[in-house]
Amino acid sequence: MDLDRRHLLKGSAAGAAGAAGAFAIAPDAAHAAPLPSTLGRDVTQYGVRPGSPDDQTRALQRAIDEATRAQVPLVLPPGVYRTGMLRLASGAQLIGVRGATKLAFTGGASLLLGEGADHLGISGITFDGGGIPLAERRGLVHCLGGRDIRVTDCEITASGGSAIWFEQVSGEVAGNIITKTAVTAVVSFDAKGLIVARNTIVDTSDNGIEILRTAVGDDGTLVADNRIEDIKAGPGGSGQYGNAINAFRAGNVIVRGNRIRNCDYSAVRGNSASNIQIVGNSVTDVREVALYSEFSFEGAVIANNTVDGAAFGVSVCNFNEGGRIAVVQGNIIRNLAAKRPIGTAPDDDAGIGIYVEADSSVIGNVVENAPSFGIVAGWGKYLRDVVISGNVIRNAFAGVGVSVVAGAGSALVNNNMISGTPRGAVVGLDHARAVTTDLAAEGAQRFAQVVIGSNAVRR
Repeated sequence: MDLDRRHLLKGSAAGAAGAAGAFAIAPDAAHAAPLPSTLGRDVTQYGVRPGSPDDQTRALQRAIDEATRAQVPLVLPPGVYRTGMLRLASGAQLIGVRGATKLAFTGGASLLLGEGADHLGISGITFDGGGIPLAERRGLVHCLGGRDIRVTDCEITASGGSAIWFEQVSGEVAGNIITKTAVTAVVSFDAKGLIVARNTIVDTSDNGIEILRTAVGDDGTLVADNRIEDIKAGPGGSGQYGNAINAFRAGNVIVRGNRIRNCDYSAVRGNSASNIQIVGNSVTDVREVALYSEFSFEGAVIANNTVDGAAFGVSVCNFNEGGRIAVVQGNIIRNLAAKRPIGTAPDDDAGIGIYVEADSSVIGNVVENAPSFGIVAGWGKYLRDVVISGNVIRNAFAGVGVSVVAGAGSALVNNNMISGTPRGAVVGLDHARAVTTDLAAEGAQRFAQVVIGSNAVRR
């Protein structure tokens, strides 16, 4: 709700008593109790002064505590409030004027801290971390073990740690603008029912959004309709950092409708995240695998996404770790990167459109301008029951690659449209190396585990 809080009615004690009786004040207490606004308590009635150069932590904490005890919101008019850490108890509601109310951090463990606090509401406030370093695993807004926590329509900038850190929390992080974050914009551990939606996240040094669990289990967080850009892998690593959205050990996570641009690693990375859905996202300019489901997962749906500009489009892998069951359907993947000159040899870690290993269907995708393979099934013996059907592959070094080494399982390649693939429409692989002629050609060598149907091939 976007309310103009610059015109709050503070009224007299008698006027407040007549306003539906909601905030009635006894006559003998009229001069002792802070006067209510139409929204709740006005923070200036507690001696808090917007724009003051002084640290106002003590006065702000008193205002928060008293408004919370009275079960009314605390309203912060426009201005800058310099403060250290503020603690929130159950029921605390802080309301500011979006873009005009700012809490400027002066230091401490966090700016806002809720521990075991339920039904928190924070809206319309800018939190400026000033780049002050926070301890590891710490957020500028930090909540542990709370139900129905809502951070909405806020701006969080220059956090010296993560911007928002939740553990065992249910609620919503929505409509916020999060910029210049030293670690990760939004971190959730062991969520109890969380929505992360419609946020704008720009310029982080670790990841954009992390949905994590301390052990593999159901999570169910919904990550939807966020705009995420300029995500760096500041600490380096091999994929732990530099991702727009990272789900780790978290089952049943839905990642839907996000706009993602300019990431050092992946747009969406699911690690040991069973039943993940990566659906309808728009991805450009990522420098590793755009959409990833890896390690010990069962079940991944990667559908109806667009990827334009990546090192690698989609990877569903690690059958050796138990990674299995996937549907890769209806994606458009184009303009992939190459580490070697086009037409020389395929890359095993770049320029591939779609890669799968076990118990998976790859149906109805379009892959264009893939300097290595359009679609690959299997890595050595790690291949089982893969269907590749109804796809369009244009301008790739080779169209479809299928593992044919001893011990590899079965794959069906049927009804695909393949054109502009100089190495062949369908070729057999020994790991990353093509070891056969074009298996789609008349009289080609046959492998019992590779069933090749009626593909349309344009040389």
